Amino acid sequence: MSAHAAVPGPAAAAPGGAAIADADPYDQLSPILIQGQGPRFVAPTRRDSIGRIWAPVYLDGKGPFRLVLDTGATQSGITETVAAILKLPLDRTPPVLLRGVTGTAKVPTVRIDELTVGDLDQSGAVVPIVPDALGGADGVLGTAGLADKRIVIDFRHDRITITYSHGEPAAEGFETLTFRPNLETPIIVDAYVGNVRAKAIIDTGGQLTIANDALRDALLSRRAQRHGRFDQIEGATKAIQDGEIIATPVIDFGSVEIHDPYITYSNLLIFEHWHLEHEPAILIGMDALGLLQELIIDYKRHELQMRTAPG
Repeated sequence: MSAHAAVPGPAAAAPGGAAIADADPYDQLSPILIQGQGPRFVAPTRRDSIGRIWAPVYLDGKGPFRLVLDTGATQSGITETVAAILKLPLDRTPPVLLRGVTGTAKVPTVRIDELTVGDLDQSGAVVPIVPDALGGADGVLGTAGLADKRIVIDFRHDRITITYSHGEPAAEGFETLTFRPNLETPIIVDAYVGNVRAKAIIDTGGQLTIANDALRDALLSRRAQRHGRFDQIEGATKAIQDGEIIATPVIDFGSVEIHDPYITYSNLLIFEHWHLEHEPAILIGMDALGLLQELIIDYKRHELQMRTAPG
């Protein structure tokens, strides 16, 4: 699970969902899940808010629940509130070790008989219970079952579709990046940060763009040393790691550039898990990805197809 947020100063917990009592929880929550104000499933990044991608997922025939599309997670997960809505007991399946960007935590699991969204249909999945701190989402949608799928995320029209891939090449106006064909690892593409070559991890589950210390050191070795501003990162497990906000040059994917003057640098535990702690690497979060007009992830073609917004 790769949902994360930077928190200033002392460690602070992300806001959780509101408790609901007395009435049946599904009757209470369904209007909020389906008819809430603002974007239903795709929220672009704006000056005052970070974008999110919520997939409308049906669980055991109920929903849709909004699960954060997380390209950094192999397994899906739901919050304890959703488990209560579905009346799923937390003591029928063994606990698992949940891995976030900043740490791990032992969490309970539940069995979901059917998980469906678009052409994705999973049966009998045992999924972890994730902390209820996902920006209003009901859980995360991981990459399991997506090997032959195509995900189209349209930020302009608040729309996400998951279909079988038919090998469609990028349409006119899209830029294409190729990634490694392995669902056990995240989507990794080549990029340059300034004049330093780096591995860029496409992290739709993360709010912010975060780089490792190897990239920071490579950048600072080529220019005057600068001290940054203290920061902290809280991951999906609520573990916290220290970081440093430093002025950063342009992130360049060839024909696509990200101009973000300040980025947090930290040796997140997830970099070690992915064996990227010793080479320059950067997690590209929704603060940057949400600026796109349209993003297509074609797992069959192993491609990212991106259309940038005008200007």
